[in-house]
Amino acid sequence: MSKKILMLVGDYVEDYEIMVPFQALQMVGFTVDAVCPDKKSGDIIRTAIHDFEGDQTYSEKRGHNFSLNADFDSVNPSSYAALVIPGGRAPEYIRLNKTVLDIVKHFSDANKPIAAICHGIQVLIAAGVVENRHLSAYPALEPDVEKAGGTYINVDVDKAHVDNNLITAPAWPAHPDWLSKFLGVMGVKITIKKNTK
Repeated sequence: MSKKILMLVGDYVEDYEIMVPFQALQMVGFTVDAVCPDKKSGDIIRTAIHDFEGDQTYSEKRGHNFSLNADFDSVNPSSYAALVIPGGRAPEYIRLNKTVLDIVKHFSDANKPIAAICHGIQVLIAAGVVENRHLSAYPALEPDVEKAGGTYINVDVDKAHVDNNLITAPAWPAHPDWLSKFLGVMGVKITIKKNTK
């Protein structure tokens, strides 16, 4: 299996939802290529910090700058083992890009692992790959999932859901469960050696 993972991102992607998986997946040995439509390796995207502070919805603040490490125009989806789609504001507009949708369809048609979190599910919906699928998402997307022919699974904010190759979660508090399940679908097993001293 290829050790390369593709990450589809854009301006105002949710800060934790890009930073944490980007670094964690590299930590376990994967090459992670983060790409954005109309941008090249070395270009910067801005992130947004979404937090849960007791309001009826999340709050939004300016996050970090994130440097892309691959060119969107040279992506060959067949060279990647899996796809990650973070949430935040970016999915609203990257889902309007035909190439983004074609990339998502490639991973879906090839039954390769797709990990999407929070509003990243908007890209799956736009690509037409949620029909007859069971998935979680940010709770406000339940009507969108249902209208697209999928079944919305209501899990706790710190949990993820797996439907075959599709690993979804409602928001960044689910990172431990979401990433663990994503690695499991990819056949990665992490073991901790006992200290012999």
